[in-house]
Amino acid sequence: MKEFLKRKNIEISAKRYGIDALGAMAHGLFCSLLIGTIFKTLGTQLGIQMLTDIGTYASAVSGPAMAVAIGYALKADPMVLYSLAAVGWAANAEGKAGGPLAVLVIAIIAAECGKMVSKETKIDILVTPGVTIFVGVALAKLIAPPIGTAASAFGLMIDQATKLQPFLMGIAVSVLVGIALTLPISSAAICSVLGLTGLAGGAAVAGCCAQMVGFAVMSFRENRWGGLVSQGLGTSMLQMPNIVRNPRIWIPPTLASAITGPIATCLFKLEMNGVEINSGMGTCGMCGPIGVWTGWLEPSATAAAKGALPITPGAMDWIGLSLICIVLPAVLTWIFGLFFRKIGWIKEGDLKL
Repeated sequence: MKEFLKRKNIEISAKRYGIDALGAMAHGLFCSLLIGTIFKTLGTQLGIQMLTDIGTYASAVSGPAMAVAIGYALKADPMVLYSLAAVGWAANAEGKAGGPLAVLVIAIIAAECGKMVSKETKIDILVTPGVTIFVGVALAKLIAPPIGTAASAFGLMIDQATKLQPFLMGIAVSVLVGIALTLPISSAAICSVLGLTGLAGGAAVAGCCAQMVGFAVMSFRENRWGGLVSQGLGTSMLQMPNIVRNPRIWIPPTLASAITGPIATCLFKLEMNGVEINSGMGTCGMCGPIGVWTGWLEPSATAAAKGALPITPGAMDWIGLSLICIVLPAVLTWIFGLFFRKIGWIKEGDLKL
């Protein structure tokens, strides 16, 4: 069996499923639902029907995009990969609000089953897509609804807990999601799976921005403008090799996230009611702030189901967004970083990319 699994490139591990597949799922979601939402919002606000149509079509294929991305991460053969489009559509539709989690679980199983039979028969063109689609769609009908219900309920619990305890949950959500963003896992996928919107989504945005903007500013003396852009608009994950060498460099942005999180939830009541994936994106392509903005104008289906309504943002909304996403992470992390450099916990070159 071990030899068979090795020959089929089936690796049953936390890294393959919990990091590679989960990260790929986030990319698929970004390239469909998230970018589609941005196009739709721009089209609606600018009155350009073409942009609205582009966004509608892109958003509609989020399930297939996630499943194909997962299959690619699992190194699925071409026939398996193509067949996963139908699996993703079914899992996402049957999972409803918890669709992304259903797609993750079901696409992994369907892809691995398809890989097992791929190129094993003379009628591969029938067997491989047949097995992949049958397993995937059958599982979608059987387990996607309860998976979706469970994920939705857990996300709702986090949302309600944040409303009841905005200070403590603001800290917890901000710190934990921010840490997930810097780790080699997908905070965006986690937020999407949990349907993290509202105040909890705002806290998550704060934590992610604290990590990205914080590391970008704190490491400016080592990495200059290239590092500022690659970390501030790209990902703080670039610092993981340095964190492994000196974990203390992670303290300043994490402390900043513990401060900006409750400020977002308690002072500015910052809610992220756009597409859930935005909660875990931070300033990557400015998706976090864009998600807050699109949520103001037109809440996502998940946010609307929780009672979110469109608002006309005022001056305090824009000030809060700017402070939480850019200004406070930069200032706080820079101050903490200077202190840690002074006491010798961070040395010259520790943050060099």
